[in-house]
Amino acid sequence: MTETAIFTVTGMKCGGCENNVIEKLTALDGVISAVADCKENHVSVDYDPEKIEVDDLEDVIIAAGFGVE
Repeated sequence: MTETAIFTVTGMKCGGCENNVIEKLTALDGVISAVADCKENHVSVDYDPEKIEVDDLEDVIIAAGFGVE
C-alpha cells in the first residue's frame, strides 16, 4: 500500500534545491517517488508506510538543509 505525504518546505530557492531534496528522499528504502516545487514550497512523497514513517521523511528534508512547516 502506498501513501502520500505533502510537506511545506522552506528554503528551497531553485531547481538545484528541488533536485537535492528529491535525491535524498528517493534514496530511502520505502520511498517510491518524490516531487519538489520551490515556487510553491511543497514536497510530495509517495511512500510505503510499512517501510518508512512520515517523521523519517521530514528528518531527511531537514538534514538536507531545509525547513519543514
